[in-house]
Amino acid sequence: MRIRKTILDDGFQAYLIEGATFVGEPGIPMLMKLDNVQVPKDMIPFSKVNVCRNKRQYVHFYLHDREFSRALTSTTYYLDALKLYDGVITPDCTMMVGQSPCLLQTNTYMNRAVGFFLQKNGIPVIPNIRWSDETSFSYCFLGVHIGSIVSVSTHGCIETKQEKDMFRVGLEAMLDVLRPPIVLVHGSMPDEIFSPFKGQVEFHRYASQLERTHKKGGGLNGMGV
Repeated sequence: MRIRKTILDDGFQAYLIEGATFVGEPGIPMLMKLDNVQVPKDMIPFSKVNVCRNKRQYVHFYLHDREFSRALTSTTYYLDALKLYDGVITPDCTMMVGQSPCLLQTNTYMNRAVGFFLQKNGIPVIPNIRWSDETSFSYCFLGVHIGSIVSVSTHGCIETKQEKDMFRVGLEAMLDVLRPPIVLVHGSMPDEIFSPFKGQVEFHRYASQLERTHKKGGGLNGMGV
């Protein structure tokens, strides 16, 4: 009798977390504590890595998930391209209020798993921190060393008063838990959200792609705000 070999479809890409330590009840991969990161000179979206000539930037994933999903499922394919840049900010997988906690935890997992894999391959990595509401605070900060440089994005996340309030609450919780010395901010920095924290942390703001499109010479805006 002929035996057929079963091929498993591993959607979680087990190779990403080989050698990783897992933390918290959900088992989030822990990033390595490395000193090879720097404050980015600028940021570039993942969608432009193959066409940009200036490699002295960090690659970010502040895009619609469909525009970088292939980086989660075929990470090894993009290693060579990503290694040409100064570093990478971990994927910004969607974290929305009202989403299933299982999905939110999975998106936090993939954020850290890809980051860990890139670190293992010598790429400087800055963790992107994303939350939904207070219910996500028990796991959305896991896998990041206290005192690390971190990155957040306001782009598309602070359009309503409710969203602004939630972003401020999440930012305060993140600063309390992770105590980062430097926070990179992709997108706008309205005072109503950021002014209470400017005395306790160093912010560096980077214009979103939308800003750069509508403002000539947008580029980096407000280093060391």
